[in-house]
Amino acid sequence: MRTTTRASRALVLAVAASTALGLSACNRSSDSDSGTGGEASVGVALITKDSTNPFFVAMQNGGKADAAKNNVKLTIASGKQEGDDQGQITAIEDAIARGDKGILITPMSTGVNAAIKKARDAGLFVIALDTPPDPADTVDITFATDNRQAGKLIGQWAAGQVAGKPATIALIDLFSDKIVSVDYNRDQGFLEGMGIDVKDGKKNGDEAPTGKYTAAGGGDYTIVCNEAGNGEEAGGRSAMEKCLAKNPNINVVYTINEPTAVGANAALKAAGKTATIVSVDGGCAGVASVKSGVIGATAQQYPLKMATLGMEAIAKIARGGEKPKTTEGLDFFDTGVALVTDKPVDGVESITSDEGSKICWGN
Repeated sequence: MRTTTRASRALVLAVAASTALGLSACNRSSDSDSGTGGEASVGVALITKDSTNPFFVAMQNGGKADAAKNNVKLTIASGKQEGDDQGQITAIEDAIARGDKGILITPMSTGVNAAIKKARDAGLFVIALDTPPDPADTVDITFATDNRQAGKLIGQWAAGQVAGKPATIALIDLFSDKIVSVDYNRDQGFLEGMGIDVKDGKKNGDEAPTGKYTAAGGGDYTIVCNEAGNGEEAGGRSAMEKCLAKNPNINVVYTINEPTAVGANAALKAAGKTATIVSVDGGCAGVASVKSGVIGATAQQYPLKMATLGMEAIAKIARGGEKPKTTEGLDFFDTGVALVTDKPVDGVESITSDEGSKICWGN
């Protein structure tokens, strides 16, 4: 069924209401929760992967606002860039030394698992944001997008755009040397959305390089490359250049996030090529790229909601409140996702870039 304007508006309202619910829950905190009844502030560390990606900047800004509402003494830290495990490990150890009550973290990779365990053993409540750790019980709970579903949405949409024609695919992932759940879930979800068989659902690059995709009527596919862009524009451009060197006829490009997508588009443009680019994040800049046609579709997620719910949870737990629960059927709390595109595909629910711009984040 083709997405209707009414359905699109309903989805926007549902997402907005869900976000508002999380925000209002934070604002409705009692004197005991907020500290206005004379209770001491709670020490919390917010540790992101870096402090330059718009997604993490938005999360940090939201964390600062929510800390004030919950009487939290917030320390913000991050790695120097994507892949800096040691930077996050140092920040975790600093939180333990300060005597913080909790940590909110977007875990870099499995390389920080031991440090997280050390924090929990020391009595800190640890919540992952955006990136569920592997295994999930490494932390107390995760507030995140269903990244597998996000990948499936953009995969289904991409298959609908190719519509039975051969799909020559470039996959631009996050890392080539680290295992991160957000990385394999988006990549593998994209392939599943296109109807391409995956082998190990937690490993990128082991699927058959050629075969049939079955979504949207099906057709032949060729996977040209799995390159790592490190989640950055420059990395996306370099990765796309490598892929084009292998096959200049790429017509579908999956990217781990929107900065990567912008870089991939620059490489395509420089080579005089065009392709359908899909991505995940849904920041305001990314939604603008959908509107301008740089990105065909993106799966929008909600970092401010993750930060709000995480901050509220740690503040309540530190003051004797109830621990949060995961979404039924999942091993994390699902903060929602919506496909943003101005070229809807039959049977794939989506919202327009104008609608996505009303609930996006960042500049």
